[in-house]
Amino acid sequence: MDLPRLDTAPTAAVLENFVATGMNRSGLDGYVLGLSGGIDSALAASIAVRAVGSDRVRGFIMPYQTSAAESAADAHRLAEKLGITTETVPIAPMIDAYYENVGATDPVRAGNKMARERMAILFDRAFAMNRLVLGTSNRTEICLGYGTWYGDVACSLNPLGQLYKTQVRQLARYYDVPESIVTKAPSADLWPGQTDESELGLEYDKVDKLLYMIIDQAIMSRQELNRSGFEDGFIDRAVSLLNRFYFKRHLPAVADLGLKPIPDKVEIV
Repeated sequence: MDLPRLDTAPTAAVLENFVATGMNRSGLDGYVLGLSGGIDSALAASIAVRAVGSDRVRGFIMPYQTSAAESAADAHRLAEKLGITTETVPIAPMIDAYYENVGATDPVRAGNKMARERMAILFDRAFAMNRLVLGTSNRTEICLGYGTWYGDVACSLNPLGQLYKTQVRQLARYYDVPESIVTKAPSADLWPGQTDESELGLEYDKVDKLLYMIIDQAIMSRQELNRSGFEDGFIDRAVSLLNRFYFKRHLPAVADLGLKPIPDKVEIV
């Protein structure tokens, strides 16, 4: 069973309205976002520019010393196309200063530290500029927990959260995102040669179809999933990630002492 193709124009209109409305309700002046040179941040920036104008969108390029030069080049190319201003904030001084004191670490742990450092920079700059932080995580990443809690998954609002990765590619072409960004292998660019699919052990085109069947169509029968072309190992890998990282899809659990939930707003009459 294939993932349904987006009706791109109406989908784009919904997302642009979401971004514009979010800014207007906040009373703030625009958005900041991290530009990684990847397709997700490219699409989020494109939506925001269409929604609120290029002068209200600021892109931040935050390389580490192992980041690929091509990533920054793609980020600059996108920013020039969209007409948005960028700032480059290298994160090596902050990351290296921390690890000089705690010692060597593994790549995943270091990657989480980098993701949280980048988001701390974005929220700081957003505060200084009276703006919101625009999220860039897609539905596939959210399902599989492929993101850093309070790192790249932290944001003020996220226009991409209900787009599977293959749908991100489709909508990116609608927004005329540069082909070099659309077609390159997705990567968090955390260490040389790293790719999303190799780290996940799952191909986006295939896992998107599986997740759509399980989540959006509520198909839980292994036999039916097998008949649709999914091997047991592939199913088990995806489901294990979906279940293991459930907490990343929620705020931290709060002990229940029987009090009422805190409302979003109150009005004293």
